[in-house]
Amino acid sequence: LKNEGSTWDEIDFEFLGNLTGDPYTVHTNVITGGKGDREQQFHLWFDPTVDFHTYSILWNPHVIVFYVDGTPIREFKNLDSTKVPFPKSSAMRIHSSIWNADDWATRGGLVKTDWTKAPFTASYKNFSTQACIWPSGVGTYPCNSYPWLAKELDAASLERLLWVQKHYMVYNYCIDRERFPQGLPPECAATT
Repeated sequence: LKNEGSTWDEIDFEFLGNLTGDPYTVHTNVITGGKGDREQQFHLWFDPTVDFHTYSILWNPHVIVFYVDGTPIREFKNLDSTKVPFPKSSAMRIHSSIWNADDWATRGGLVKTDWTKAPFTASYKNFSTQACIWPSGVGTYPCNSYPWLAKELDAASLERLLWVQKHYMVYNYCIDRERFPQGLPPECAATT
């Protein structure tokens, strides 16, 4: 999900390249006001090329949750009251693309794209969105009936999220003190 402009907001759900036989890595990021650096990465517990899977994002005024087949893998809470930016003031668009990021995305740039395997394709089915669209000048009134507007992780979902993070998370910016020697970003104190 992304909006336009020099200080854009973006919610990334990306697949990183790999060597044959290596686990597939999902890369997530939350960009607010044009600033990202909020990456978390996960090895998938299955081969996503064998069959279709469901990748979902819940984005409401309280939280952003990334899901794989209904299992939450990442939660980014709205901590705006503590001056942590949260994408909530601009509409977003959905983008899908295949792009070459082998300078960083494949084991830190060690694995290069094998262009002899082109063309590269991605397939989608059963795509759906639920969104709140309201006319300009009107507050959130038309959106109040959407149940997802107030949804947050319940205890069972939070337990599944923590299990996935313990077993499949391979990178978390919130523990990367080498990258942030002056101190971890403020949301890391409250991030699951």
